Amino acid sequence: MPTTWRAVLSLPMTAAFALIPVGTSQAEPTVPEHAVVVCDSASFYANYDSSSGPAGLKRTLSRGDKVGHTRGAHPVYNGWAATFDFGPNDWGFVRQECLGGYGSW
Repeated sequence: MPTTWRAVLSLPMTAAFALIPVGTSQAEPTVPEHAVVVCDSASFYANYDSSSGPAGLKRTLSRGDKVGHTRGAHPVYNGWAATFDFGPNDWGFVRQECLGGYGSW
């Protein structure tokens, strides 16, 4: 086959491969690992500000409340861990030392 024909036939294949997505730029979401509150009470804040600390108290969690936090995947800022409260299904921040019993339920 002449070289010009090979070039003409390979062009559609090259264009087709250019349209195939190679990867995604977004990370897959991480499902919170099951944990429980191990402190008698733990303040649950809506946000964490690096200059002023936790902000927007949502409620107080009690010992044994079911929450989620995936160690190594969800952020911890100065001991305040991003935590999912499975009760009302919302995110907030709680002291890292008040989380324990990972995988217990």
